[in-house]
Amino acid sequence: MNLPAEIISVLLYALRVAVPLLCISIAHRCFRSLKLGKRKEEPVVVLEDASSRTVLPVLYWENSIGRSRSCDIVLHDPTVSRAHAVLMRRESGWLVTDTNSRAGTLVNGKKVKQDAPVFPGDTITVGSTALTLKRTADVGVAQPQSPPRRRAASPFHLMQLVVLVQFLLFVQACFAPAKPSLEPLVPFAALLVLEWGLYFYSMKILGRVSFELETLAFLLCSVGIMLLCGEGVKTTYTQLLGVAIGTVLYCFLIWFLGSPARVMRWRVAAGVLAMLLFAANLLLAKEHNGARNWITLGPFSLQPSELIKIAFILVGASTLDRLQTYKNLTGFIAFSAICMGALFLMRDFGTACVFFVTFLIIAFMRSGSLRTISLACSVAVLGAFLILKFKPYVAERFAAWRHVWSHVNDAGGYQQVRVLSYAATGGLFGVGLGKGCLKDVFAGDSDLVFGMLCEEQGLILALTVVLILAALASSARANATRSRSTLYSISACAAGGMLLFQTCLNVFGATDVLPLTGVTLPFISLGGSSMVSVWGLLAFLKANDERTYAARRRRS
Repeated sequence: MNLPAEIISVLLYALRVAVPLLCISIAHRCFRSLKLGKRKEEPVVVLEDASSRTVLPVLYWENSIGRSRSCDIVLHDPTVSRAHAVLMRRESGWLVTDTNSRAGTLVNGKKVKQDAPVFPGDTITVGSTALTLKRTADVGVAQPQSPPRRRAASPFHLMQLVVLVQFLLFVQACFAPAKPSLEPLVPFAALLVLEWGLYFYSMKILGRVSFELETLAFLLCSVGIMLLCGEGVKTTYTQLLGVAIGTVLYCFLIWFLGSPARVMRWRVAAGVLAMLLFAANLLLAKEHNGARNWITLGPFSLQPSELIKIAFILVGASTLDRLQTYKNLTGFIAFSAICMGALFLMRDFGTACVFFVTFLIIAFMRSGSLRTISLACSVAVLGAFLILKFKPYVAERFAAWRHVWSHVNDAGGYQQVRVLSYAATGGLFGVGLGKGCLKDVFAGDSDLVFGMLCEEQGLILALTVVLILAALASSARANATRSRSTLYSISACAAGGMLLFQTCLNVFGATDVLPLTGVTLPFISLGGSSMVSVWGLLAFLKANDERTYAARRRRS
């Protein structure tokens, strides 16, 4: 029995209302669960000043000691360097290392250079200050009474909600063509296999206790893939392949990052591989839409710069193995300069901006030096001025910025005008999958996908996607002090910052708030290389969560 068109239209509208509400609920539960899973910042050991008997709590896995206010343990002693030493907690116990201080660091009167073990009762001397490491119980530090523990959301139930969202999107996709079809069943089934395969591998085989980040990633992937179904099922195959490869890379990187020592050994190889990929891009890629950032291998296309993002963060976060030092930062600056130079030769200025912002995050977190950041920004401004002066075609690309309504039908503003117009017609809940007009505009499913999402699924879902990506970056920053190593905290903040800045460039570029630079919206835009890359970046966020490796240690 065929339902009247009016009833089908009402039912589809109800589905478009339900999808963003469910997505908001899933996102809220996931981030609430991430917050509940955090370790409370309670000291396990303390440092007691021998002269003043002042007790200084030790809260983190890695604690910088020095005179600077940016240090975790601040000493008001003029003989102490601004960044003097680092007290680290490892599986083998507590270690202390000197960070190129003037007076050096001593343990029980013996000067140390590299990591030196420290036990309760040992005295650490920095400058003229002697600090004794003690357990909190030995000095009578009262532990704050913990509030009743609230249970985190069930990963299995969260995944069930994601499947419900996928089913509602699948039903909409079936009615996207003029004649209803079950072709979207293929991407829907493929998503189910991929997400539940990763769920059982992580939760049952590896015995992990958290699955919030993966749940959010599959939620976003579902929105993007089902949005593409409105154009045709064949456009989703690239995305599904990207998700499959991305989840494999995700699992590999979590294993690889499990040992900071292993990361340190392979960081040079990662940097060399990145430069080889850039060289291959410059030699083999052909110009496409003004940029040379794609390599075509038979039926497949590859964008090396997307994969190099992972290597860039890996190299940057592992350049140092101690806080507040400048060792090897010069090498990272040189590596970053090579990456930027290659991207400019490829004319991929949007990706170059993403790399530069990520460089600033890593450089500041590694050195804590505003002078380094100021110098980098000055060089970037000078470089931009020279490019605009000697490459006038670059300036022409931004000539219509903030004036797109004066360029309605020319290359300067054609795309953004359509985004603004068609996105507005979507209202809060959209016109329906496949019913929009932006899919017929060039790059509507990639660089302009935010507008397509607004048009077909509504402003509420589009903003929910953006807020989830922003919250991922915020979560990385919130977990920074609880990480087992600065390798995890810096790489997670860099990955979160990269995702957030890339999101801003995509959303604000498509809506004419910023110049259109041609970068993808993470997890949503069409592009297999981009999909693989964002799953790799997600691995850095996962490694930053203490529970990721703690669960493995309990199981082993």
